[in-house]
Amino acid sequence: MHMYDVILKKRNGATLSREEIEYFVHGYTAGKIPDYQVSALLMAIYFKGMNERETADLTMAIVNSGDKIDLSPIPGTKVDKHSTGGVGDKTTLVLAPLVAAAGVPVAKLSGRGLGHTGGTIDKLESVPGFNVNIDPAGFIAQVRETGIALAAQTGRLCPADKKLYGLRDVTATVDSIPLIASSVTSKKIASGADAIVLDVKCGNGAFMQTREQAVALARAMVDIGKMVRRRMVAVVTDMNQPLGRTVGNALEVREAMETLQGGGPEDLKELCLTLGAHMLVLGDREKDYAIARRRLEQLLASGGAREKFRELVRAQGGDVSVIENPQKLPVASLRHSVPAPVDGYISGMNTMAIGRAAMLLGAGRAAAGDEIDHAAGIVLNKKPGEYVRRGESLAVLHTNREQVLAEVAELVAEAFALAGETPAQRPLILETINEAIG
Repeated sequence: MHMYDVILKKRNGATLSREEIEYFVHGYTAGKIPDYQVSALLMAIYFKGMNERETADLTMAIVNSGDKIDLSPIPGTKVDKHSTGGVGDKTTLVLAPLVAAAGVPVAKLSGRGLGHTGGTIDKLESVPGFNVNIDPAGFIAQVRETGIALAAQTGRLCPADKKLYGLRDVTATVDSIPLIASSVTSKKIASGADAIVLDVKCGNGAFMQTREQAVALARAMVDIGKMVRRRMVAVVTDMNQPLGRTVGNALEVREAMETLQGGGPEDLKELCLTLGAHMLVLGDREKDYAIARRRLEQLLASGGAREKFRELVRAQGGDVSVIENPQKLPVASLRHSVPAPVDGYISGMNTMAIGRAAMLLGAGRAAAGDEIDHAAGIVLNKKPGEYVRRGESLAVLHTNREQVLAEVAELVAEAFALAGETPAQRPLILETINEAIG
């Protein structure tokens, strides 16, 4: 087999065989096929696409390029959740203990943040002492004992994906549905999940800007699930404004804890209940979505989800006293209010700009090796649909970088659009895609 022939075949719009896909993925991962040839193939895939079977074969070739986690020692159906990334998305911090409290084992590997999106692992590390680096045996033992573990992904999981993504990033081939779908689902499958709930973000703060793009990606990932015998549900959700009212690691942990105590912002709670109910159904704990949702609502109200979060923090070495005393979380030395320039209703937000502003304050990374400031971030006092008077605070910036305050304050002020009339309310849940295995 020759790489030239594989490139030519896809360039001409033909369907690649499983053997051809495995040949290029494994050869590139091993360093036997050069960047320039794989770049040519990625561009051919970008323009010619891949069918369902090709996309599933690409996914499994990536899965088989490295280690796979065996969760079979954990009783029950293991359900994972993945978000395609957004601003203020602290869903896992609430969802994982909530679902675990309902009896579905949660063995979740998460990543760190880059650019305008935050990472679950960075948020967890805001809790003093919290250890995200757990070896596989300890990871499984913790889930068996407490029902939940949240740990950092290892470099040995799907190494082909990391290498391919690096090449896609510099060859303008990132936004290809088959390539995105295989990248996302490969890591979840390699992590050992029996079933997966996908939160596909859509809007000006998401990678998929339009609903049509987001639905296409969601369908592609659910189709992969059918092909490789994994049960999947994809929920397309709005990201034209940050989720909740905080952006930044410790700030988001604090908001997540408020939600676990029965409070918190309504959009965050709604998303967690929606995703969680699907996880309970996929995890064979409930047969009906509505019953599953009511069960989760009861766990939030009763404090059961909060206690499961306490178990998680204790099991991974974190300081459980932060649950009662959130002031023990990192706190920034500087706070700066961004005033509204005029009276009006918030008619929209540039969510990507809010995410970038949080990064400049220190809450995110411009490059993979950058250090982050867990205390940095933004508290949103106003969101779309709410009224603000001139001089009233739109948002409060939290940072230890005084030199960036003026620039970031201007960026945040410009991210709010104001109008004289109440804007139409956007739904949070746009579409749910749930296909039975054929």
